[in-house]
Amino acid sequence: MRLPKIIQEVKEKTRLHANDLVIAFVIICVSLISFGLGRLSILENKKTPVKIESAPAAAGQLITQLSGKEYPMEINNKMFVASKNGTKYHFPWCSGAQRIKEENKIWFASKEEAEKSGYTPASNCEGLK
Repeated sequence: MRLPKIIQEVKEKTRLHANDLVIAFVIICVSLISFGLGRLSILENKKTPVKIESAPAAAGQLITQLSGKEYPMEINNKMFVASKNGTKYHFPWCSGAQRIKEENKIWFASKEEAEKSGYTPASNCEGLK
């Protein structure tokens, strides 16, 4: 048999059963979508909720990590940081704040406190303005 003849026979058979093929295709698609949504809903239910717990408020507390090393961690309510040599204040997680050396950091509890000290918000730190 030649390829063109085989193609012609397939076209003729699909024309005869076009409605049945469409119904079968729709059933298969609905089945796959239902299966996927079922699996997705089970995965969502198995996720454990995130719990945020605050550490005890004690300055100079030592925290031991899994590695067994002890790191001093000062617990405070300071939310803004600036450099002794600069004019801008940042959130601690902003890139500008992370470039400030520890010995040059000045901490503030509020925006107002930072602005009273003569600092202005950093333009590259989202949420400050």
